[in-house]
Amino acid sequence: MSIDNPDTQFRVVINQEEQYAIWPTFKEVPNGWTQVGQEGTKDSCLAYISEHWQDMRPKSLRDALEQDTGHQTTAQV
Repeated sequence: MSIDNPDTQFRVVINQEEQYAIWPTFKEVPNGWTQVGQEGTKDSCLAYISEHWQDMRPKSLRDALEQDTGHQTTAQV
């Protein structure tokens, strides 16, 4: 199986920094990543990520900024 094959199935994974990625289902999820939400075609997994990953900044950066300002920060798109 190849990730370039249009029939390849993927899963959405997330790491401790709340960063999303897609990972082929024929491979074991790597250490530090957890499956979340969607499993399916590449396009459906990317659509899930687009809908759910609203702030691209790593969690550690968001937390540091929140601590500095004393309130929750949100991305300005």
